[in-house]
Amino acid sequence: MKVLVTVKRVIDPYVKVRVKSDGTGVETANVKMAMNPFCEIAVEQAVRMKEAGIVTEIVVVSVGTQQSQETLRTAMAMGADRGILVEVAGEVQPLAVAKLVKAIVDKEQPKLVIMGKQAIDDDSNQAGQMTAALLGWPQSAFTSAIAVNGDTADVTREIDGGLEKLTIKLPAVVTTDLRLNEPRYVTLPNIMKAKKKPLEVLKPEALGVDVTPRLKTVKVEEPAKRSAGVKVADVQELVAKLKNEARVI
Repeated sequence: MKVLVTVKRVIDPYVKVRVKSDGTGVETANVKMAMNPFCEIAVEQAVRMKEAGIVTEIVVVSVGTQQSQETLRTAMAMGADRGILVEVAGEVQPLAVAKLVKAIVDKEQPKLVIMGKQAIDDDSNQAGQMTAALLGWPQSAFTSAIAVNGDTADVTREIDGGLEKLTIKLPAVVTTDLRLNEPRYVTLPNIMKAKKKPLEVLKPEALGVDVTPRLKTVKVEEPAKRSAGVKVADVQELVAKLKNEARVI
């Protein structure tokens, strides 16, 4: 079966994020970028399913600037077969992403869509659920295990109370959690091979999707700096500080 996987280019998770001086967003100029960690897990899951003989083709999709081609090449170096970039210069919000993914799903007809549960830059956790709603497909969010059995998939979801096991019908949308797998390191030979794999570039207009933002960011600011902690001599002093200074009891 064919699997479609979405990937996003974000600021490297190990880089300290800096807010712009005018408060309009975070600084991305001359900042190291990488594939969103949850998207890496999604690609790894698709590749493992292909290695197991369940999947025949992996198509990776990204929505973003021209530089997102690097992210798609990384996914292809991990094992994806081809890539599709929907090139957008400005901000793309979750609903627009979901509409673009739906349009590509209508074109590619995959049996399974695997997405990261959220991107670490905006932490919206919306695109996967919106995509499933637009497609009218079953979904499994926060997935930590998946086993495909013909036209169904047995999934384990991480929920507040523990784990939830479900059987969903395919086609479906799955969003990945951290414990689903550990992504592989990309080797140099595979990086070279990925350069020869096909990569299609599309515009939102070609897919009939309006990506105009519907929400406006008013201001972005860093969290207030925490004051230094203090040591207390005994429990009585701790209780007094919690009551009189912190006013939490």
